[in-house]
Amino acid sequence: MKKYNETKPASPALNKAYLMMNLSFALLLPAISVVIEHYIDHATIAWHLAGKWLIFWGAGMRLFTAGIKQAATPEFTAINIFKIKGKESYVIIRELGFANISLGIMGILSALNDSWRMLAAIATGIFFGFSATQHCAKKPCSTNEKVALCYDMFIFLGLMIYLFSQR
Repeated sequence: MKKYNETKPASPALNKAYLMMNLSFALLLPAISVVIEHYIDHATIAWHLAGKWLIFWGAGMRLFTAGIKQAATPEFTAINIFKIKGKESYVIIRELGFANISLGIMGILSALNDSWRMLAAIATGIFFGFSATQHCAKKPCSTNEKVALCYDMFIFLGLMIYLFSQR
């Protein structure tokens, strides 16, 4: 098991891989999916199509992969994200991972089942809205925390636009 440095402070430098992952989940992969579906199925490019793929990639796959990381290596999240040094937090972080996996699966399956899409947008939208609010209240100190704040706000707003466009 990889050991995480418990004494090293959070780096204020931008983690480029983290930035690229977030840009891919929020913008690149949904856009590519919209274009592919447009050309294969001749689907009209509109909010329902963009929302489908934002829910799948931006909410579903992002939460699913984060949940896998939290459940598999809770020490990474404890030390590098939450700055908690004690092992007592690992069980809670694993449970957070299970919740993220569950929400992520809902977002992923919504691409296959249209009737799940609204519920997935509501549930994950609430999550990203609360997460963005917490980031703002905490006042992010590192560049990576600012990336997380921007990601959460972008996904939340995108999901809200999708939901209101479905009325």
